[in-house]
Amino acid sequence: QVKLEESGGASVQAGGSLRLSCAASGDANSDYCMGWFRQVPGKKREAVALFPGRTFGIWYADSVKGRFTISKDDAKNTLDLQMNSLKPEDTAMYSCAGRSDSICYVEDSPYNYWGQGTQVTVSS
Repeated sequence: QVKLEESGGASVQAGGSLRLSCAASGDANSDYCMGWFRQVPGKKREAVALFPGRTFGIWYADSVKGRFTISKDDAKNTLDLQMNSLKPEDTAMYSCAGRSDSICYVEDSPYNYWGQGTQVTVSS
């Protein structure tokens, strides 16, 4: 079992920055796919940034490319999401996710580990 705990969510003004962090504990494995998803009420949860295991490439949603950066520290078992130039449409509950495989998917159903989420609110 892997436990995930997010932190760093806050309310900021448009154009601002936030850094989200996800701490993994338990049977965390550096080869596991890890990622960040977000969801607003009434909408489907969407993938924001994915960090596959091994040699697969990092993936970003088109809406965040050039503004968000995902990074992983295997020594600390953390997954961070640096969010710059935030927009009101980035407002959502952000959740850290993982799956017991190196391959990532943009759909949320293949992920078997989820954190509780951290709220990001961007005001105009």
